[in-house]
Amino acid sequence: MIRDDIKAASISAMKSGDKSRTAAIRLIQASLKNRDIELRGAAGAPSDDDALVTELLQKMIKQRRESIALYEQGGRAELAAGEQAEVEVIAGFLPRQMDEEEAKAAIEAIVAETGAASLKDMGRVMAALKERHAGALDMSKASALVKARLS
Repeated sequence: MIRDDIKAASISAMKSGDKSRTAAIRLIQASLKNRDIELRGAAGAPSDDDALVTELLQKMIKQRRESIALYEQGGRAELAAGEQAEVEVIAGFLPRQMDEEEAKAAIEAIVAETGAASLKDMGRVMAALKERHAGALDMSKASALVKARLS
């Protein structure tokens, strides 16, 4: 499980004295704790813990990439470098991501399966993609690929 990997990495980073990695892992753990509290008692809580953790990690990476862009626009390279270091730590816990060719093949299979023919069917294709490949596929990139395929 990803949570176990995060906990083991936290202990390892503390023992090695790597303060920046320890801080990034603690941010992950705090976000997970907050998500657990939000979902406590929720009827629609996902049963797959790894899917929940993967979704959270992807969200954290997206937030940091947005921050990096803003810092670079503002001429704050040192802050952008700090955010980039956090992205690298967080990305280390994600499952292997599909490359573009694998993503196109998965999209093609789902389009054939669902019989999607136009942009009106994009929602069905995206729902099936998210259901099957949520952890291994960046949904924003997948959306662009699906749109290009259905156009």
